[in-house]
Amino acid sequence: MDLSAANHRIPLSDGNSIPVIGIGTYSEPKITSKGDCLTAVKMAIDMGYRHIDGAYIYKNEHEVGEAIREKIAEGKVQREDIFYCGKLWATKLDPEWVRPTLEKTLSVLQLDYVDLYVIEVPMAFKPGDEVYPRDENGRWLYHKTNLCATWEALEACKDAGLVKSLGVSNFNRRQLELILNKPGLKHKPVSNQVECHPYFTQTKLLKFCQQHDIVLIAYSPLGTSRNPIWVNTSSPPLLKDALLNSLGKKYNKTAAQVVLRFNIQRGVVVIPKSFNPERIKENFQVFDFSLTEDDMNKIEALNKNTRFVELLMWSDHPEYPFHDEY
Repeated sequence: MDLSAANHRIPLSDGNSIPVIGIGTYSEPKITSKGDCLTAVKMAIDMGYRHIDGAYIYKNEHEVGEAIREKIAEGKVQREDIFYCGKLWATKLDPEWVRPTLEKTLSVLQLDYVDLYVIEVPMAFKPGDEVYPRDENGRWLYHKTNLCATWEALEACKDAGLVKSLGVSNFNRRQLELILNKPGLKHKPVSNQVECHPYFTQTKLLKFCQQHDIVLIAYSPLGTSRNPIWVNTSSPPLLKDALLNSLGKKYNKTAAQVVLRFNIQRGVVVIPKSFNPERIKENFQVFDFSLTEDDMNKIEALNKNTRFVELLMWSDHPEYPFHDEY
Protein backbone atom coordinates (compact mmCIF):
# COMPACT_ATOMS: atom_id res chain seq x y z
CA MET A 1 0.00 0.00 0.00
CA ASP A 2 1.60 3.19 -1.18
CA LEU A 3 -0.18 5.76 0.93
CA SER A 4 0.71 9.43 1.13
CA ALA A 5 -0.67 12.56 2.76
CA ALA A 6 -2.11 13.55 -0.63
CA ASN A 7 -3.46 10.12 -1.55
CA HIS A 8 -4.44 7.71 1.21
CA ARG A 9 -7.69 6.06 0.18
CA ILE A 10 -8.18 2.31 0.37
CA PRO A 11 -10.85 0.39 -1.57
CA LEU A 12 -14.23 -0.65 -0.18
CA SER A 13 -16.02 -3.77 -1.45
CA ASP A 14 -18.75 -1.75 -3.19
CA GLY A 15 -16.34 0.07 -5.52
CA ASN A 16 -16.04 3.20 -3.36
CA SER A 17 -12.96 4.08 -1.30
CA ILE A 18 -12.22 5.42 2.18
CA PRO A 19 -9.35 7.62 3.42
CA VAL A 20 -7.30 5.56 5.87
CA ILE A 21 -7.24 8.36 8.45
CA GLY A 22 -10.10 10.57 9.53
CA ILE A 23 -10.85 13.04 12.28
CA GLY A 24 -13.32 11.93 14.95
CA THR A 25 -15.78 14.59 16.11
CA TYR A 26 -17.30 13.10 19.27
CA SER A 27 -16.92 15.39 22.20
CA GLU A 28 -18.79 15.72 25.47
CA PRO A 29 -21.44 18.38 24.63
CA LYS A 30 -21.34 19.75 28.20
CA ILE A 31 -17.64 20.60 28.07
CA THR A 32 -17.35 21.66 24.43
CA SER A 33 -17.73 25.27 23.37
CA LYS A 34 -19.91 26.23 20.44
CA GLY A 35 -17.75 26.40 17.31
CA ASP A 36 -14.95 24.10 18.57
CA CYS A 37 -15.94 21.35 16.17
CA LEU A 38 -16.34 23.79 13.25
CA THR A 39 -12.84 25.17 13.82
CA ALA A 40 -11.30 21.72 14.22
CA VAL A 41 -12.84 20.29 11.05
CA LYS A 42 -11.82 23.31 8.95
CA MET A 43 -8.30 23.04 10.34
CA ALA A 44 -8.21 19.30 9.64
CA ILE A 45 -9.27 19.82 6.00
CA ASP A 46 -6.58 22.50 5.59
CA MET A 47 -4.00 20.03 6.96
CA GLY A 48 -4.99 17.30 4.48
CA TYR A 49 -7.66 15.25 6.24
CA ARG A 50 -10.45 14.19 3.88
CA HIS A 51 -12.38 11.80 6.14
CA ILE A 52 -14.65 13.10 8.90
CA ASP A 53 -16.40 10.77 11.31
CA GLY A 54 -19.53 12.11 12.98
CA ALA A 55 -23.01 11.27 14.21
CA TYR A 56 -26.34 12.99 14.70
CA ILE A 57 -26.25 12.30 18.45
CA TYR A 58 -22.92 14.14 18.82
CA LYS A 59 -25.06 17.30 18.46
CA ASN A 60 -22.46 18.99 16.26
CA GLU A 61 -23.24 17.77 12.74
CA HIS A 62 -24.35 21.32 11.82
CA GLU A 63 -20.78 22.50 12.55
CA VAL A 64 -19.27 19.65 10.52
CA GLY A 65 -21.53 20.49 7.58
CA GLU A 66 -20.68 24.17 7.81
CA ALA A 67 -16.93 23.39 7.84
CA ILE A 68 -17.22 21.16 4.76
CA ARG A 69 -19.36 23.68 2.88
CA GLU A 70 -16.99 26.55 3.74
CA LYS A 71 -13.98 24.62 2.44
CA ILE A 72 -15.85 23.73 -0.77
CA ALA A 73 -16.85 27.39 -1.25
CA GLU A 74 -13.20 28.42 -0.75
CA GLY A 75 -12.16 26.01 -3.50
CA LYS A 76 -9.95 24.07 -1.07
CA VAL A 77 -11.82 20.80 -1.79
CA GLN A 78 -14.68 19.47 -3.86
CA ARG A 79 -17.54 17.50 -2.32
CA GLU A 80 -16.23 14.23 -3.80
CA ASP A 81 -12.85 14.73 -2.06
CA ILE A 82 -14.58 14.60 1.32
CA PHE A 83 -15.64 11.37 3.00
CA TYR A 84 -18.26 11.84 5.71
CA CYS A 85 -19.48 9.00 7.92
CA GLY A 86 -22.79 9.46 9.75
CA LYS A 87 -24.51 7.06 12.16
CA LEU A 88 -27.95 5.63 12.83
CA TRP A 89 -28.59 5.59 16.58
CA ALA A 90 -30.18 2.79 18.67
CA THR A 91 -33.57 4.53 19.01
CA LYS A 92 -33.96 4.67 15.21
CA LEU A 93 -33.42 1.04 14.19
CA ASP A 94 -37.05 0.27 13.30
CA PRO A 95 -37.23 0.31 9.48
CA GLU A 96 -39.71 3.21 9.28
CA TRP A 97 -37.31 5.48 11.21
CA VAL A 98 -34.24 4.81 9.05
CA ARG A 99 -34.75 7.05 6.03
CA PRO A 100 -36.26 10.00 7.97
CA THR A 101 -33.29 9.83 10.37
CA LEU A 102 -30.75 9.87 7.54
CA GLU A 103 -32.67 12.71 5.87
CA LYS A 104 -32.49 14.63 9.15
CA THR A 105 -28.69 14.20 9.19
CA LEU A 106 -28.51 15.40 5.57
CA SER A 107 -30.60 18.47 6.31
CA VAL A 108 -28.48 19.33 9.36
CA LEU A 109 -25.26 18.88 7.33
CA GLN A 110 -26.86 20.61 4.33
CA LEU A 111 -25.37 17.93 2.08
CA ASP A 112 -27.06 15.78 -0.59
CA TYR A 113 -25.52 12.50 0.53
CA VAL A 114 -23.20 10.97 3.10
CA ASP A 115 -20.36 8.72 2.03
CA LEU A 116 -20.91 6.11 4.72
CA TYR A 117 -23.86 5.52 7.03
CA VAL A 118 -23.55 2.96 9.78
CA ILE A 119 -25.69 1.30 12.44
CA GLU A 120 -23.97 2.77 15.50
CA VAL A 121 -24.73 -0.09 17.92
CA PRO A 122 -26.46 -3.43 17.31
CA MET A 123 -28.80 -2.87 20.27
CA ALA A 124 -32.21 -1.27 19.75
CA PHE A 125 -33.67 1.08 22.37
CA LYS A 126 -37.26 2.34 22.64
CA PRO A 127 -37.96 4.19 19.37
CA GLY A 128 -38.32 7.94 19.50
CA ASP A 129 -36.39 11.17 19.90
CA GLU A 130 -35.15 10.46 23.43
CA VAL A 131 -31.51 9.44 22.80
CA TYR A 132 -31.11 7.47 26.06
CA PRO A 133 -34.63 6.31 26.97
CA ARG A 134 -35.23 5.14 30.56
CA ASP A 135 -38.32 4.46 32.65
CA GLU A 136 -39.27 6.39 35.80
CA ASN A 137 -36.97 4.15 37.87
CA GLY A 138 -33.98 4.93 35.67
CA ARG A 139 -33.99 1.52 33.95
CA TRP A 140 -33.01 1.43 30.27
CA LEU A 141 -35.90 0.99 27.85
CA TYR A 142 -34.77 -1.66 25.37
CA HIS A 143 -36.57 -2.62 22.18
CA LYS A 144 -36.81 -5.78 20.10
CA THR A 145 -33.93 -5.68 17.65
CA ASN A 146 -34.28 -6.82 14.04
CA LEU A 147 -30.98 -5.94 12.38
CA CYS A 148 -31.94 -7.51 9.04
CA ALA A 149 -35.03 -5.29 8.79
CA THR A 150 -32.93 -2.23 9.67
CA TRP A 151 -30.42 -3.26 7.01
CA GLU A 152 -33.09 -3.53 4.29
CA ALA A 153 -34.20 0.03 5.09
CA LEU A 154 -30.57 1.17 4.77
CA GLU A 155 -30.24 -0.62 1.42
CA ALA A 156 -33.24 1.40 0.18
CA CYS A 157 -31.45 4.61 1.27
CA LYS A 158 -28.40 3.63 -0.77
CA ASP A 159 -30.58 2.82 -3.78
CA ALA A 160 -32.17 6.26 -3.42
CA GLY A 161 -28.71 7.92 -3.57
CA LEU A 162 -28.78 9.32 -0.02
CA VAL A 163 -25.67 7.35 0.96
CA LYS A 164 -22.77 5.87 -1.04
CA SER A 165 -21.74 3.02 1.29
CA LEU A 166 -23.31 1.14 4.19
CA GLY A 167 -21.59 -0.20 7.29
CA VAL A 168 -21.98 -1.12 10.94
CA SER A 169 -20.32 -0.33 14.25
CA ASN A 170 -19.74 -2.32 17.44
CA PHE A 171 -20.92 -5.52 15.73
CA ASN A 172 -19.44 -8.87 16.75
CA ARG A 173 -18.91 -11.76 14.37
CA ARG A 174 -22.37 -13.28 14.97
CA GLN A 175 -24.08 -9.95 14.26
CA LEU A 176 -22.03 -9.43 11.08
CA GLU A 177 -22.97 -12.96 9.94
CA LEU A 178 -26.63 -12.15 10.53
CA ILE A 179 -26.38 -9.45 7.85
CA LEU A 180 -23.96 -11.29 5.54
CA ASN A 181 -26.22 -14.38 5.51
CA LYS A 182 -29.46 -12.43 5.13
CA PRO A 183 -31.60 -13.90 2.32
CA GLY A 184 -31.78 -11.45 -0.58
CA LEU A 185 -28.88 -9.30 0.70
CA LYS A 186 -28.46 -6.47 -1.79
CA HIS A 187 -25.56 -4.44 -0.37
CA LYS A 188 -22.92 -5.90 1.92
CA PRO A 189 -21.64 -3.92 4.88
CA VAL A 190 -18.35 -2.39 3.72
CA SER A 191 -17.03 -1.57 7.21
CA ASN A 192 -17.27 -2.31 10.93
CA GLN A 193 -16.26 0.49 13.27
CA VAL A 194 -14.95 -0.85 16.58
CA GLU A 195 -12.44 -0.01 19.29
CA CYS A 196 -8.97 -1.07 18.14
CA HIS A 197 -5.45 -0.19 19.36
CA PRO A 198 -2.29 -2.00 20.58
CA TYR A 199 -3.89 -2.95 23.93
CA PHE A 200 -6.96 -4.26 22.08
CA THR A 201 -5.76 -5.47 18.70
CA GLN A 202 -8.98 -7.22 17.59
CA THR A 203 -6.89 -9.82 15.71
CA LYS A 204 -9.73 -12.35 15.31
CA LEU A 205 -12.39 -9.83 14.33
CA LEU A 206 -9.95 -8.18 11.90
CA LYS A 207 -9.22 -11.52 10.27
CA PHE A 208 -12.92 -12.33 9.99
CA CYS A 209 -13.65 -8.91 8.47
CA GLN A 210 -10.78 -9.23 5.99
CA GLN A 211 -12.09 -12.63 4.86
CA HIS A 212 -15.40 -10.94 4.06
CA ASP A 213 -13.99 -7.78 2.46
CA ILE A 214 -15.12 -5.63 5.39
CA VAL A 215 -12.80 -2.78 6.37
CA LEU A 216 -12.20 -2.37 10.09
CA ILE A 217 -12.40 1.26 11.27
CA ALA A 218 -10.72 1.91 14.61
CA TYR A 219 -12.37 4.27 17.05
CA SER A 220 -10.38 5.27 20.14
CA PRO A 221 -7.23 4.34 18.16
CA LEU A 222 -5.07 6.15 20.75
CA GLY A 223 -6.84 4.61 23.71
CA THR A 224 -9.48 7.08 24.78
CA SER A 225 -10.48 10.10 26.76
CA ARG A 226 -10.82 9.11 30.40
CA ASN A 227 -14.53 9.84 30.84
CA PRO A 228 -15.65 7.46 33.61
CA ILE A 229 -19.22 7.34 32.26
CA TRP A 230 -18.01 5.45 29.18
CA VAL A 231 -14.54 4.34 30.02
CA ASN A 232 -12.87 1.75 32.18
CA THR A 233 -10.46 4.22 33.84
CA SER A 234 -8.65 1.48 35.79
CA SER A 235 -6.97 0.45 32.52
CA PRO A 236 -3.46 1.86 31.91
CA PRO A 237 -3.19 4.81 29.48
CA LEU A 238 -1.94 3.46 26.15
CA LEU A 239 0.25 6.42 25.21
CA LYS A 240 2.36 6.04 28.36
CA ASP A 241 3.49 2.57 27.23
CA ALA A 242 7.30 2.15 27.40
CA LEU A 243 7.66 0.19 24.14
CA LEU A 244 5.54 2.65 22.15
CA ASN A 245 7.58 5.55 23.49
CA SER A 246 10.90 3.86 22.74
CA LEU A 247 9.72 3.13 19.18
CA GLY A 248 8.71 6.78 18.96
CA LYS A 249 12.30 7.76 19.71
CA LYS A 250 13.61 5.25 17.17
CA TYR A 251 11.47 6.72 14.35
CA ASN A 252 11.62 10.29 15.61
CA LYS A 253 7.85 10.20 16.09
CA THR A 254 5.46 10.35 19.04
CA ALA A 255 3.89 7.27 20.63
CA ALA A 256 0.56 8.41 19.13
CA GLN A 257 2.01 8.47 15.62
CA VAL A 258 3.49 4.99 16.09
CA VAL A 259 0.11 3.67 17.29
CA LEU A 260 -1.78 5.16 14.33
CA ARG A 261 0.82 3.89 11.86
CA PHE A 262 0.55 0.39 13.37
CA ASN A 263 -3.15 0.14 12.53
CA ILE A 264 -2.77 1.79 9.11
CA GLN A 265 -0.16 -0.84 8.17
CA ARG A 266 -2.62 -3.58 9.16
CA GLY A 267 -5.16 -2.10 6.73
CA VAL A 268 -7.23 -0.64 9.57
CA VAL A 269 -8.72 2.86 9.12
CA VAL A 270 -8.09 5.17 12.10
CA ILE A 271 -10.26 8.08 13.25
CA PRO A 272 -8.45 9.83 16.12
CA LYS A 273 -10.54 12.55 17.74
CA SER A 274 -8.90 15.82 18.66
CA PHE A 275 -9.97 19.46 18.65
CA ASN A 276 -6.42 20.50 19.61
CA PRO A 277 -4.58 22.06 16.59
CA GLU A 278 -1.18 20.56 17.48
CA ARG A 279 -2.57 17.07 17.92
CA ILE A 280 -4.77 17.24 14.82
CA LYS A 281 -1.59 18.03 12.89
CA GLU A 282 0.54 15.43 14.69
CA ASN A 283 -2.02 12.65 14.12
CA PHE A 284 -1.93 13.24 10.37
CA GLN A 285 1.87 13.01 10.09
CA VAL A 286 1.95 9.25 9.68
CA PHE A 287 2.76 8.90 5.99
CA ASP A 288 6.49 9.72 6.09
CA PHE A 289 7.66 6.56 7.90
CA SER A 290 6.82 2.89 8.14
CA LEU A 291 7.29 0.36 10.92
CA THR A 292 9.42 -2.72 10.31
CA GLU A 293 7.76 -6.14 10.47
CA ASP A 294 9.66 -6.81 13.69
CA ASP A 295 8.33 -3.62 15.31
CA MET A 296 4.81 -4.41 14.08
CA ASN A 297 5.05 -7.80 15.82
CA LYS A 298 6.34 -6.21 19.02
CA ILE A 299 3.42 -3.77 19.07
CA GLU A 300 0.93 -6.55 18.35
CA ALA A 301 2.34 -8.45 21.34
CA LEU A 302 1.27 -5.57 23.63
CA ASN A 303 -2.34 -6.77 23.29
CA LYS A 304 -3.98 -7.10 26.72
CA ASN A 305 -7.54 -7.49 25.44
CA THR A 306 -8.24 -4.23 27.28
CA ARG A 307 -11.46 -2.69 26.06
CA PHE A 308 -11.66 0.95 27.19
CA VAL A 309 -15.22 1.48 25.89
CA GLU A 310 -17.16 -1.41 27.43
CA LEU A 311 -20.72 0.00 27.34
CA LEU A 312 -21.37 -2.05 30.49
CA MET A 313 -24.52 -0.10 31.31
CA TRP A 314 -26.15 -2.04 28.44
CA SER A 315 -24.60 -5.45 29.14
CA ASP A 316 -28.04 -6.95 29.88
CA HIS A 317 -29.35 -6.04 26.40
CA PRO A 318 -30.06 -9.23 24.39
CA GLU A 319 -27.87 -7.88 21.56
CA TYR A 320 -25.02 -6.55 23.77
CA PRO A 321 -22.10 -7.27 21.42
CA PHE A 322 -19.19 -7.77 23.81
CA HIS A 323 -20.13 -11.01 25.63
CA ASP A 324 -18.90 -13.01 22.62
CA GLU A 325 -15.18 -13.65 22.20
CA TYR A 326 -15.20 -11.44 19.06
